[in-house]
Amino acid sequence: MTTETTTEKPGISAAIIVREGKVLMVRRRISEGELMWQFPAGAIEDGEAAEEAAVRETIEETGLVVASIKLLGERVHPKTGRLMLYTACEPVQGEATVADEDELDAVAWVAHSEIGDYVPYGLFEPVQKYLDEALPH
Repeated sequence: MTTETTTEKPGISAAIIVREGKVLMVRRRISEGELMWQFPAGAIEDGEAAEEAAVRETIEETGLVVASIKLLGERVHPKTGRLMLYTACEPVQGEATVADEDELDAVAWVAHSEIGDYVPYGLFEPVQKYLDEALPH
């Protein structure tokens, strides 16, 4: 029996996936406060790297097979208080659809100019910087 009393939840790994000048976003069936649209993401499992979790969650949620490129950064999310890790990924095969209907109700490829419509409170700075470089605008 452990006397560990921390209620620390595992970090959440998010995948930043760019294809043909757009970034993939998903809409949660149950929104987390203002977080309706977000990047494919989920809890990092024991022994799993953030990059591995980003790849796994993208496949589970959208059916799109991706490969991780690099970890962009981490922060405690200002809206949820959860530790978030952001990984840039590239599509390898398949199409993004709503694969996990319990979790998602929509997916969208979002152009640079539309990001503010989907995420009105702005993106984490390293993610925004990456998208500024990766997306035409």
